[in-house]
Amino acid sequence: MKEITITKNDAGQRLDRFLAKSVPLLPASLAQKYIRLKRIKVDGKRAERDTRLCEGNVLQLFINDEFFDTPKPENAYLTVTAPKLNVVYEDENLILVDKKPGQAVHPHDGAEYGKTLIDHIQAYLYAKGEWKPREEHAFAPALCNRIDRNTGGIVIAAKTAEALRVLNQKIKDRELEKKYLCVVHGTPKPRAGKLEGYIFKDAKQNRVYVTQKPQPGSKTAVTLYRTLESRDGLSLVECELITGRTHQIRAMMAAAGTPLLGDGKYGKLDKRFDRKYQALYSYKLKFSFTTDAGALAYLDGREFQVASVDFAEEFFHNQFTKKQ
Repeated sequence: MKEITITKNDAGQRLDRFLAKSVPLLPASLAQKYIRLKRIKVDGKRAERDTRLCEGNVLQLFINDEFFDTPKPENAYLTVTAPKLNVVYEDENLILVDKKPGQAVHPHDGAEYGKTLIDHIQAYLYAKGEWKPREEHAFAPALCNRIDRNTGGIVIAAKTAEALRVLNQKIKDRELEKKYLCVVHGTPKPRAGKLEGYIFKDAKQNRVYVTQKPQPGSKTAVTLYRTLESRDGLSLVECELITGRTHQIRAMMAAAGTPLLGDGKYGKLDKRFDRKYQALYSYKLKFSFTTDAGALAYLDGREFQVASVDFAEEFFHNQFTKKQ
């Protein structure tokens, strides 16, 4: 049990709102439950969620010590009261989530604790009772791949340590096929082909450069593409990553003279189109195992696709679904 004495600066606040600030890891729904069960009291008496606190009041909190920790990566999921996920597929080993543009996948991408995709995935599995942190020694549900904050698409999360190990190896061995949709300015020439080059990353500017000759620190980059449709100066293009370099599709398409719509970093923003994010989406994933996949062998050959891609619908009336 912990006690908190209300100071002059804390006075006048509702009990539930004070708890949200002083015990940030305690989910609002659980705080309300604890208030009802009298595990949270004011001056030793039962209180209501809308009780106004006065200077000198003493709160008695009969709750687990874990909720008093400082928010950090390993417990940020506790701050997520209502997980928001677009689940593409889920089983006992993994979950595929359609991440929308604008959401960071990890805290180190500059997002606040409780706002990232992994926070919501862990909160979702915690709420379902599929992940019980107190019973685990070291494992926590983790992402197997990542997508830039401003790009949307399928992200894989492993629910078990074995699934994480297998998936990480399969990704390393390129036994997963990932296809992207993008809208570019102009029409690629030829309409289908392969983009090859070397990518050098400038960490200070958070951007990459494409060259045709290797240089110190550069890595090979290969992207397959095919144009699905062209109209009004734009083209809907499907890309497949053979290598997975930072900003690979964005930089290589721009270097080829067909920058992505909405990409101000590698192209030029067009005032005719009001886009907050670049038109790029990891819309399809296929498991193509060539070696033993252990507990995940049942996934071999299975393909998953997101329900929709906003820019494909907006500029091409969802034509890509008719061409598959």
